[in-house]
Amino acid sequence: MSFQEKLLDFMTEAAYRPLKVEDLAHELGIEEKREIKRFHKLLEELEQSGLVIKTRHGRYGVPKKMDLVVGTLQGNQGGFGFIIPDDRASADVFVPANQMNGAMHGDRVVARLVKGGKGRNNEGEIIRVLQRRSKMIVGRYEASRQYGFVIPDDQRISQDIFVPKGETKNLRNGTKVQVEITRWPEQRRNPEGAIVSILGQPGDQGLDTLTIIKKHELPEEFPVEVMSEIQAFSRDYDKEDLADRLDLRELPMVTIDGADAKDLDDAVSLHKKENGNLELGVHIADVSHYVREGTALDREAFHRGTSIYLVDRVIPMLPPELSNDLCSLNPQVDRLAMSVLMELDKKGKVVKYNFGPSVIRTQERMTYDDVRAILEDKDEKLRQRYKTLVPMFEEMGELALVLREKRVERGALDFAIPEVKVILDDMGKPVELKRRERTIAETIIEEFMLQCNEVVAEHFFRLNVPFVYRVHQRPDDEKMLHFRDFVNNLGFPIKGTADKVHPRVLQELIAAVEGKPESRVVNTLLLRAMKQARYEATNSPHFGLAAEYYSHFTSPIRRYPDLIIHRLMREYLNGIPTQKRIAKIAKLNEAAADNSSIRERLAMEAERESVDMKKVEFMEGKEGQEFDAIISGVTSFGLFAELENLIEGLIHVSSMDDDYYHFHADKLALIGERTGKAYRIGKPVRVVLKKVNKDERQIDFSLIETENH
Repeated sequence: MSFQEKLLDFMTEAAYRPLKVEDLAHELGIEEKREIKRFHKLLEELEQSGLVIKTRHGRYGVPKKMDLVVGTLQGNQGGFGFIIPDDRASADVFVPANQMNGAMHGDRVVARLVKGGKGRNNEGEIIRVLQRRSKMIVGRYEASRQYGFVIPDDQRISQDIFVPKGETKNLRNGTKVQVEITRWPEQRRNPEGAIVSILGQPGDQGLDTLTIIKKHELPEEFPVEVMSEIQAFSRDYDKEDLADRLDLRELPMVTIDGADAKDLDDAVSLHKKENGNLELGVHIADVSHYVREGTALDREAFHRGTSIYLVDRVIPMLPPELSNDLCSLNPQVDRLAMSVLMELDKKGKVVKYNFGPSVIRTQERMTYDDVRAILEDKDEKLRQRYKTLVPMFEEMGELALVLREKRVERGALDFAIPEVKVILDDMGKPVELKRRERTIAETIIEEFMLQCNEVVAEHFFRLNVPFVYRVHQRPDDEKMLHFRDFVNNLGFPIKGTADKVHPRVLQELIAAVEGKPESRVVNTLLLRAMKQARYEATNSPHFGLAAEYYSHFTSPIRRYPDLIIHRLMREYLNGIPTQKRIAKIAKLNEAAADNSSIRERLAMEAERESVDMKKVEFMEGKEGQEFDAIISGVTSFGLFAELENLIEGLIHVSSMDDDYYHFHADKLALIGERTGKAYRIGKPVRVVLKKVNKDERQIDFSLIETENH
């Protein structure tokens, strides 16, 4: 146990009361001047991280024992916010607008818990900002007589940023800019800033994507030292590169990806063994051969954490020279890989497995569309073209369905929520929105990767060595209680209590509503009740997959945790490292897990914004047109309606003028006072497009023919 752990354990003891630094040092037997100096520094670091709190009287304690919570503030355009605690077992804390005390969305803060918050379990007052969010904010510039101000694009930042008039360079109103905060907000004072970058005028080509990149401070160019390392890589393999590798070049294998994919990092193989079992091979590009621990390339990959897929471009974790070339499993060329070979019986149970570095050669670069056409449409032209591989594809399809059925039976959640793909023209304008279909081809890859990830995670858990896991905690009890009450009202009772519900019960519910009008609302609300999966250096079950052990091993080109696991696999295959090395690995794993979780959330937010922006742009010029829609959300201020192409807009309650409508939270419905007409999630409606606001990313509908609905 480290000294830091001993200190925190001591401060957590029931008998401990906050002590001054001198008294705390005395209690711990620290007397030498050098040791006292180090102790002071440690306390400062722990205070900065929020692990200990220094009171105004100079005494140190731990937050939990002082009715304090440390976490990240999530703002709201209404001025209030929620603190997402560092302690992930704790519930979120509501902070009223008058208790924000100058904190902004994204700040790490300390809050004092206030007992008896009305309608909420936890309510707090922010007493300290530990670490400010980034200084950079993107928004729309507006001017008044005395000053200018920037209205943030991120509506979770509720305050405008004031800018001295002399620094605005005669900017036009509406110009999109990036501003740097020079003075943080105080209780009754807005933040101040200086404009550091002019991004463009409304309507400029590419401005929407540039805005997202600047808003989230996404990395663009790779540093010079990274590109220097890339240029030193050889395209040829020597004997040392191939030594101690499984030679799988004669094994029939293919990649199966989208038609526009360029980073082909996973290949699959399947063949029947003499005993009747199937040997499934999952072969992943050996990125760790190139990206070595501690290099400039590794540091940049750690910083980026993940590749980010915007509608019109990819911001990769690794330079394209690696992701699209050296590490891409292109057909008919030798490639270095990490392979997992799994023997499965007829019920889909893994009875034996082997893994390690390999050299492979894929036969074909298959697309999802072609594999689907071969297996579902029985396309004769394609079946003839790939006749030597068709039997393998057919066995893959059968095995994938067996694995999926096995996974669903144990309770893995399989949400039926459609996704949209935006088709752009040469000018970057959206011309079509298509639903992403999950066919047998996608199912093959999904199920094979899931099975591989489980095998890898369980192996290293059993080995009892430091590792990086993908975990998913149980849903929040309160959210699950609300969800249970809602589906009960729909006529779909859930067995068991909210705090003990098994994922199998929830999967049975998803199956029960499949094809029914209630399907979308049940799937959407259940997804909202779930916690977000994350990376951890210690294992805990994955609730959504109903898996005891799970990891991300299969995409090291685009996810840093996968790259870490590849390195660990190679290192552990050479024997268990020394205790000193084990300690270092554990520390690196914790840092990688935390940073990758943060970067993943940022990537998801940027990707969602990119799609939403193009959805709004797609609807421009269609004002006055009528559409069939489904109610996808109900609030006190109106209804959200979703079109067949998955575009969503607001029907404000003020436009529903045939009655006075009241919001019933328990039923998630707006109900007419006079007519009793009810609008619930899942109800079909007819709407007309009234307004499109690209700056606010808002689409407004109004109901038509309400008497028929």
